[in-house]
Amino acid sequence: MSTTLDEAGLPAHLPDGTAAAARDDAVGVLAIGIDVGGTGIKGAPVDVETGLLAGPRHYIATPQPATPEAVALAVREMREYFADVPAGAPVGVALPAVVRGGVVRTAANIDPAWIGTDADALFAEALGTPAVVLNDADAAGLAEMALGAGRDAPGVVLVVTLGTGVGSALFIDGHLVPNTELGHLTIDGFDCCPWASAAARVRENLSWAQWVSRLQEYLAYAESLLWPDLVIIGGGISHDADQFMPLLQIEAPVVRARMENDSGIIGAAFEAHALL
Repeated sequence: MSTTLDEAGLPAHLPDGTAAAARDDAVGVLAIGIDVGGTGIKGAPVDVETGLLAGPRHYIATPQPATPEAVALAVREMREYFADVPAGAPVGVALPAVVRGGVVRTAANIDPAWIGTDADALFAEALGTPAVVLNDADAAGLAEMALGAGRDAPGVVLVVTLGTGVGSALFIDGHLVPNTELGHLTIDGFDCCPWASAAARVRENLSWAQWVSRLQEYLAYAESLLWPDLVIIGGGISHDADQFMPLLQIEAPVVRARMENDSGIIGAAFEAHALL
């Protein structure tokens, strides 16, 4: 099976990396979503009324080391790239971290200097306008629950994002339980975040069957703790869902994220529009 890769080496949603083909009609209300990952930073303007990208997404390699100052500059560069989007459009930034009250409390796949950083203030200064900052998996989950695979789903829904690490978003009757960080569950002393991630499959040259055995073990353990009614798999590797999802065996239905690797962008834009 031939797979189109994005700039980070992970499968793109579509060959041009957009969540939908370009549209000739006028878009609705716009917000900008920016998804910061350990490998790359993706961003795009989003029509928050439809959940579609209003143009092709843009990619910037995540600075190394990914310090707050370096990432803030990259986020400003991303916003400047979309100069045709009106200056008043809200901006949402998704980070691979626990974010409480705009302050970063953990740092997964970004520099430890982020811990304790007031990300709201940092990005507001870099952008010259307020920004909403939230956990990246939470952003992806918000998009999927609003207009994607979890729309109108009752009960407990677990969204798992697979990329550089493993992220999670947990919903109860549509309400987010923020910052769950269930990707860091440990099995036999191993942190599942690097062990079961999509990046681990590439890094360790694992076959699909070898990698799926890790994902299966992680999901079975998460299910034993949470008993979700639905599991949604997102992240870059969701583009290759046919390669691994039929091999998973847990009690809950497992479905692919409808917005695939764009869900973090879209969810960040949704949250920015809602709060700003």
